Amino acid sequence: MSGGTAPQRYRGEKIGLPSGGPGSLSTFGPRLGAFLVDAIASSLVAALFVHHHGPTFADKLPGSWSLVPLAVDYVGGLLIAGRTLGMYLFGLRLIRVSEGRTLDIGTIVIRTILLFLLVPALVFDRDGRGLQDRTTDTAVVRA
Repeated sequence: MSGGTAPQRYRGEKIGLPSGGPGSLSTFGPRLGAFLVDAIASSLVAALFVHHHGPTFADKLPGSWSLVPLAVDYVGGLLIAGRTLGMYLFGLRLIRVSEGRTLDIGTIVIRTILLFLLVPALVFDRDGRGLQDRTTDTAVVRA
């Protein structure tokens, strides 16, 4: 007799998500695409308000100020709709893994801070969930 648990058949099985279709875990590609859309849109919004003067193109970029609209996109979008602009365009949404629990402002803020550190976003478990998702009991799924 084996004393271990059964092997995982698909990503998300151990957290109770379906193997495919709506509600299944998103893969890395769409998540990265959604993040890039959010980051570029936030940089464009920040560039409307922050004007740097210098001889090179890099001197004219908004720099760290683009984190402000990115944070607003993440916290506001996730709180109101369960998704950011990029997640919407890529057909994704954020859910709480624990049944019956909804996304709250504290969870969203903690997840956003961890995501901004980037290191947790690069550390994945077997399901492909980043440390920011494991810490906040969330998952990015197909809408």
